[in-house]
Amino acid sequence: MKKTVIYPGSFDPLTNGHINIIKRAAKTFDEVIIAVAVNSNKNSIMSVDERVSVIRSIFKSNKKIKTDKFSGLLVKYAKSKKVNTIIRGMRTVQDFEYELQMATSNNKLDKSIETVFMVADANYAHISSSLIKDIIKLGGSANEFVHPKVESELKKILKKRK
Repeated sequence: MKKTVIYPGSFDPLTNGHINIIKRAAKTFDEVIIAVAVNSNKNSIMSVDERVSVIRSIFKSNKKIKTDKFSGLLVKYAKSKKVNTIIRGMRTVQDFEYELQMATSNNKLDKSIETVFMVADANYAHISSSLIKDIIKLGGSANEFVHPKVESELKKILKKRK
């Protein structure tokens, strides 16, 4: 039986840390669904459709990796996809505390949901989406932190807003 995992997040923007988790998950699972969250509470730079498009373009050659968007409860989305495993990356103790709370809540909402934690590769543990946005907004290069397609798209979006 095919084992599929969902990797949810806002991915605003997708970082090299996210890419590392996705590639590692694709080695462990038969299929990875990158689930881009529609979150009206967050002040996003990229629209959900822009994020989905960039992520799809980055992983288009890997048939094990799919990209989708979702809104509402993650457990409901997982159930709609017939998936019971969620993967989350962790960089810090603070990430662990937050992710443990989310995993426990998801499991309380649906007992069939399991969360698998992957520890961030040390090369990417310092990267955050907020850091990337700040670097690019201030005119810096984020090429060490994001895929070139992500940096190009972010710069294009920010240029339009000026």
